[in-house]
This record gives sequence, structure tokens and C-alpha cells, in this order.
Amino acid sequence: MKRTTRIAAVAALATVLLCSCASSGAGGKSGAGYRTLDAVVTDRRTEAGPTGQMTYYMGFEAKDGDATAHLVYEVTRDQYLRNPEGTHVKLSLADNQLREIRRESN
Repeated sequence: MKRTTRIAAVAALATVLLCSCASSGAGGKSGAGYRTLDAVVTDRRTEAGPTGQMTYYMGFEAKDGDATAHLVYEVTRDQYLRNPEGTHVKLSLADNQLREIRRESN
């Protein structure tokens, strides 16, 4: 299960990187910069580490221009508990690292 999660996370990251490279006009600049994506929480899971400490992960389906990507990020316990599956959120990314999750107000 752990290996499958890691493979999915690597595949999601590769998808995001390919999409950002294809749509970016940065031409030679390093980093993806700052972006905000509309997303929906698609899954949530936890893993217990060797010391028993819990690690929380959330999966998102996000629109980035015309592309749709599945992203998986490690999140805090509070973010995990506040955003069940199906929640519409805005993800703030800086250099493809998750910085903030905001619930969309309907």
C-alpha cells in the first residue's frame, strides 16, 4: 500500500510538472512560481510512522488551464479533518509545494 501511494504521488507530481512546463512561458527560469488552483478533495488517508506518529495525506482533482490533474499532498491534521471528500477548495502552490488550502465559499 505504501509503495502504491508513493508511485501515485510521483505520477501526480510528474503530471503537474509537465503541465506547468507546457503552459509556462518562463523560458529558462527555475521553479514553477506561485499558482492558485480550483480543486475537489478526492481522497484522504493516513499512515503511521515507525514511531507511531500519524502522517496525513489528501488527494485532489484540480483544473490547471485546460488540464485536469490528480494531486496528492501531505497535510496537517487540522486540514485533514476540516476537508472531507467532495469539498471544493482553492489550493495555493509555490514551486509545486502546497502552501495553503482554502474552502470555497458557495
